[in-house]
Amino acid sequence: MRTPQRYLRGELVVVVDVADLERAAEFWAAVLGYVRAGESEVYLSLVPADGVGVEVLLQKVSDRKLGKNRLHLDLRTRDLDAEVTRVRNLGARLMTEEPVVEAGWVWHVLADPDDNEFCVLQPPAN
Repeated sequence: MRTPQRYLRGELVVVVDVADLERAAEFWAAVLGYVRAGESEVYLSLVPADGVGVEVLLQKVSDRKLGKNRLHLDLRTRDLDAEVTRVRNLGARLMTEEPVVEAGWVWHVLADPDDNEFCVLQPPAN
């Protein structure tokens, strides 16, 4: 079996395409509780404030989003309604009128200011 290569510092980075770096940074930093860790004209890095977790790299692109995301973020919470309200107040748009329920999980699909979909999920009670 082939062993996967070890990436730089062993880190995973999630890249999100955005039209406006500043707007996206304000939104995602507030949603995730992250802080800025560096930026250029094209990229802006967000990292967990405590340094533990996955980096989110915002990438400025000129093309608009078309169609459904094939990859998205899931934000897990114990209080679905409160978290959906919080991220909507930060600028997210609700895409599901009623929560989706599957195998005990309950979630809503939302979109960030650049129309990138993400989910807010509440795990099963047990």
